[in-house]
Amino acid sequence: MINYFNFKQFDNEYLLTNDFGKYMFVTKEELRSLIDNSVDFSSDFGRKAEENYFAFQCSKRAFADKAKHLMRESKSYLFQSTGLHIFVVTNSCNMQCVYCQAQNGNDHPHGMMDHKTAERAVDIALQSPNDYLSFEFQGGEPLSNFDTIKHIVEYTEAKNYTKQIEFNLVSNLTLLTEDTADYIKRHDIKVSTSIDGDMLVHNTNRQYRNGKGTFDDVVSGIELLRSKDVAVGAILTTTRQSLDHAKEIVDAYVSLGLTNVFIRPLTPLGCASNQWSDIGYTPEQFVTFYYECFDYIIDLNEQGVNIKEGTALLILPKILYGNPVNYMELRSPCGAGIGQLAYYYDGNVYTCDEGRMLSEMGDDSFLLGNVYHSTYNDLINNPSCKAACISSVLESLPECSSCVYNPFCGTCPVVNLAQNKNIFQKTAHSYRCKINAGIMDKIFNTLKSNNKQIIEKWV
Repeated sequence: MINYFNFKQFDNEYLLTNDFGKYMFVTKEELRSLIDNSVDFSSDFGRKAEENYFAFQCSKRAFADKAKHLMRESKSYLFQSTGLHIFVVTNSCNMQCVYCQAQNGNDHPHGMMDHKTAERAVDIALQSPNDYLSFEFQGGEPLSNFDTIKHIVEYTEAKNYTKQIEFNLVSNLTLLTEDTADYIKRHDIKVSTSIDGDMLVHNTNRQYRNGKGTFDDVVSGIELLRSKDVAVGAILTTTRQSLDHAKEIVDAYVSLGLTNVFIRPLTPLGCASNQWSDIGYTPEQFVTFYYECFDYIIDLNEQGVNIKEGTALLILPKILYGNPVNYMELRSPCGAGIGQLAYYYDGNVYTCDEGRMLSEMGDDSFLLGNVYHSTYNDLINNPSCKAACISSVLESLPECSSCVYNPFCGTCPVVNLAQNKNIFQKTAHSYRCKINAGIMDKIFNTLKSNNKQIIEKWV
């Protein structure tokens, strides 16, 4: 008997995947034997097909009993309650990035989360049955409201008796001071910042409101934190300016001692949506850029340089070891509500940070409630939370259910609504679909090449 699988041609071979995230590269003849249900289980191919759950000799019930733990493990995030809680402590920022998604380019009141609202948000987050929580501070620029961040940390530490909580700060670091760095170190707050490449690319994308570049100040912030033994991660947002500077961007990360280049495409929300004609690109252009970065990173690895690509690093554990991809945008269903919640400075609670961004554009479709009149159960039972879950189950979407990359991918209802006026992804080969497929093409091509051992070592 054969198990359900999807396939895609790779040159003279075919990539097969199944719902458990198992994969195989097979010849046309081997694929034909699966389709015809004529696998020779005494052959090397037959043994490998059975080992990876593409074919079986036992009864269907026995196969289901044998394989059910794999499905349970691959979807283990569904057995956990909301773990990521994002506190948007302000929408105010001292910078004006060309792709800002915290605002849409129009005038908005610059608000600060007060202590009472922060306490209410923490109280809701602590209602999550999950014993392992991540509290993430975002903005705007969250350091402009560091007083409330401190209050959240100390209020949480005073109220929490049972949960393991990790604090994370996402900051441009330009407002970092010695005292702030000391506090971050003392309370073991993890830090992530944005580095869009070398000075030229970064300063084109990320400027102060007076037009001055921010690269030197961000680097100074990284160095200050490192002097306190605080590790700093960084993320890259790709604009049209980035496309011709793949090597320079990777070299900038290496020179700064960063070991992970997370190459992210633009999300068409906020200012990025309004300025798409100036900073955007086609999926094919991004994939070409990604390949240039990836190939250069492989070359550096061969030279002994410790540098990895971040998106591949998220997906590879699932491909290689069956570990679930719990990155909110690459899971089915996505993490909206059931994986993350976003608490805005005014007390409004959204399914996710993207839902909050969409609200900045005037669409409150993903607003679940407010910290002053909602409980955790109210938020999770909100119809918008349920709709986000239903619309992001890849196994039920026509174009996704038959895709070979289904076990490793995800869809975002917020982006779908913003782009197509529908939370269901109904357009075949959309912007994010083409990008995700292109990235996974590269990963699987590498797994069948001589560079397989390099990316295996990343995980």
